[in-house]
Amino acid sequence: MNRLIKKVDSKQRRKTRIRNVVKGTSERPRMTVTISNRNVSAQIINDETHATIISASSQKLSSKDKNMTEIAALVGKDIAEKAKKAKVKQVVLDRNGKLYHGRIKAFADEARKAGLEF
Repeated sequence: MNRLIKKVDSKQRRKTRIRNVVKGTSERPRMTVTISNRNVSAQIINDETHATIISASSQKLSSKDKNMTEIAALVGKDIAEKAKKAKVKQVVLDRNGKLYHGRIKAFADEARKAGLEF
């Protein structure tokens, strides 16, 4: 199997395993994080109604002269502040097949500091 095909396949399997466990409800919606090479985006989703409650992205933030870990932290802080305004206090983190370290950890730490509970 080609190395890149195996990498994508492994990520898809991890993502499926996580999504089988993580479900968002109206009391505790699911917060999903997507990190690409250039941008970080996050959404808070109610899986019962299949609706996005809040979204945040690094494209909307002024994040020049910062590395990706700092950008992820900014997006985490931004989505936590938006969640406070929407009266969402508790969420379930969906890391989208990524490992919980580096950028995902920086995102989650800033969201916790800003008031979200996982």
